[in-house]
Amino acid sequence: MALWGHTRGETFELMLRHAAEHGAHAVVATRYEASDAVEGVTDVLADGTAVMVKPLG
Repeated sequence: MALWGHTRGETFELMLRHAAEHGAHAVVATRYEASDAVEGVTDVLADGTAVMVKPLG
């Protein structure tokens, strides 16, 4: 797997883990952003809205 794909997957997993640690059941409206911090270094950001789901009724 290319480094970018590995990094993106790792970032996504960290986001999900962080949400679960705060009681979330899911993360919706996710997005990725990447920028070159310095030459040869890329900063990768994943964010989304963590939600807690309860059955209706």
